[in-house]
Amino acid sequence: MNYKWLRKKPMKNLIVFMNGWGMNKTVVQKLSFKDYDVLMVNDYREYDDKLYRMRLSGYQKKYLIAWSMGVYVSGLFGEFFNDFDKKVAIAGTQKIIDDEFGIPKKIYNYTIKHFDEESMNKFFKNIFLDDKKTFKTRKTIQELQDELIAIKNYDIDYGIRYDKAIIPTQDIIIPYKNQLNYWKKTSAQIMEIDSPHYVFDNFKRWQDILC
Repeated sequence: MNYKWLRKKPMKNLIVFMNGWGMNKTVVQKLSFKDYDVLMVNDYREYDDKLYRMRLSGYQKKYLIAWSMGVYVSGLFGEFFNDFDKKVAIAGTQKIIDDEFGIPKKIYNYTIKHFDEESMNKFFKNIFLDDKKTFKTRKTIQELQDELIAIKNYDIDYGIRYDKAIIPTQDIIIPYKNQLNYWKKTSAQIMEIDSPHYVFDNFKRWQDILC
């Protein structure tokens, strides 16, 4: 895993951002920090427990914002995040490889087996629903494939009690209906937005996501 401070002043409040598969800081670079330090976690090819050893106790309030695969992988830290003041899941569930609550298993396994440059380009088209938008992941096809395999093999704790779930109604990466199926069975506040899988064009500040 990779841990990167997107901002560290320090401020009084902290956001831990669990990013999506294959993604880097460019996905949220337009968001205004305002009163928050932000620590990003990404690259899930290997698990490590560095997050437990980082000095995060000095903040008055701590928040978890997880997007896409980050919602699932956040379960590796289980009860650690349950002590946070608020936890927001975006375009993901804690059962990410699931026919009813996530990406159908057949599709996930097919993607791993046949992942190539064409698959990657199709993925970017689908997260934006726009042929012209993309991100530079700076990862090779093999690295992205390895990350998919690692995520599949993790032993995830589904015990994180998310307070809010933002569900994009146009999502075809993790189907909208599957996200809704999952979060309706929890106590999380559900917020539906008219958006594809990439939702961050809908927000100007990190605070907007937390509200």
